[in-house]
Amino acid sequence: MKIFSASQIRACDAYTIHAKHIASIDLMERAANKCVTWLMEHYTKETLFVVLCGTGNNGGDGLAITRLLHREGYGVKSFLLQISDKPSHDCQVNLERLQMIDNSLISMLNPGTFITDIPANIVVIDAILGTGLSHAPQDWLADFIHEINHLPNKKIAIDIPSGLPADNIAEKGTAIVKANHTLSFQFYKRSFLHAETGPYVGEVSILDIGLDETFITSTHTHFRTIDRATVLSMYRKREPFAHKGTYGNALLVGGSYGKMGAMVLATKAALRSGSGLTTALIPQCGYPILQTAVPEALCRVNGTVHLTEINDWAEVQAIGIGPGMDTNETTAKALTHFIDVCKTPLVIDADALNMLSAHHDLLGKIPAESILTPHPKEFTRLFGESPDGMLQLENARTQAMRYNVYIVLKGHHTVVATPEGECWYNMTGNAGMATGGSGDVLTGIITGMMAQGYKSHEAAIMGVYLHGLAGDIAATVLSEEAMIAGDIIDYLGKAYQSLSHPK
Repeated sequence: MKIFSASQIRACDAYTIHAKHIASIDLMERAANKCVTWLMEHYTKETLFVVLCGTGNNGGDGLAITRLLHREGYGVKSFLLQISDKPSHDCQVNLERLQMIDNSLISMLNPGTFITDIPANIVVIDAILGTGLSHAPQDWLADFIHEINHLPNKKIAIDIPSGLPADNIAEKGTAIVKANHTLSFQFYKRSFLHAETGPYVGEVSILDIGLDETFITSTHTHFRTIDRATVLSMYRKREPFAHKGTYGNALLVGGSYGKMGAMVLATKAALRSGSGLTTALIPQCGYPILQTAVPEALCRVNGTVHLTEINDWAEVQAIGIGPGMDTNETTAKALTHFIDVCKTPLVIDADALNMLSAHHDLLGKIPAESILTPHPKEFTRLFGESPDGMLQLENARTQAMRYNVYIVLKGHHTVVATPEGECWYNMTGNAGMATGGSGDVLTGIITGMMAQGYKSHEAAIMGVYLHGLAGDIAATVLSEEAMIAGDIIDYLGKAYQSLSHPK
């Protein structure tokens, strides 16, 4: 799914109105009906609602929702905050429609007025500001939002929580409605997907309001979500007459004394992802561990407690390097020589990334279309500090284009930044995956997929999706709290099975 900016969304609205010969008020009515349908599916007729409306089009949505909820027999009352002396045209129309039905359904709130006595069982609907935000809420409006956030009531934001910018990270201390759920029209907003602002959004439901597909298809954006449809377009089922050689040989390079668990996880994940053969190159100290823990894998050794050489990799189809590798001087020299001569796209993680951050001259020697998989701190060591997560992602885009690599920036919504400057936000995964070894599993999955013949962009996008999906399945069985990294591997088969089952 494409992610559009606020200005692109407004252009999409305008194009839809023109192309489909409908009035803007009718498009607003369509959006309000979608919201009310969602509310009816989630709340019984005994539920009471308070709808907080601004004087712009988001407020118009809220006034239309009030009218439609009333028509369906729900107890509902709206409050119109007098933010401006001149409501938008569609807001004014919906105000008049509501007043014609029952004037008691709407109360005006003048500047300086607050609502502090809403019973806790009433659901608060936020339709104050929307995506037309030009600056952060100030003075009375900021205080009003802070007061609403102190209420214990459930809060549902219409399209976007009031005060939250769609396309950037708000400054610290900005007044933003903290919603339990957001009903977003047609698209995700980028601010929904970053750690600094995502908590204000709660759960997100995307409501299809019928915006014009021609505009959506033909309008370019650098930002997309990775969803089931994306992955299904890349997924290739196995051939009935295939053999293990059909699906390649993945080489995992890493391990050191005390860190062999990382290599066990990465190697298991590569095998479970579908690699025909998987070989682990490790130091001697890890040999009995890996041969016992992963009997399906081939095993090669050099060095005693850490790797001293990276060799015998010419016959493999994919190489993942870094899990548990250590950053001692001898291993760093081995990595330097390896990158000097290797031309095969790599999957680079963990200690291999840390060694690159200490030897920046190696970045320009990384084989084209390699995949780097840093978490935010590893990324910072590689490419410098960023003020917030969204600007860090912009830096990742820049570095991916600069070095002709893919950067998998790990997080709640892991993002794949491509050499073409695109960013793909992953929509699977959960907080239970915030556990040691989860990144090693991802390295193994991506390496295993590349061994099977998936191109770098396919392996990165499918890898993060399946990694997150396996974590989601594991969490439903085990809970987020009890999950460990090995559980992601154990449920990877279920994730693959879900691709073959219609949703």
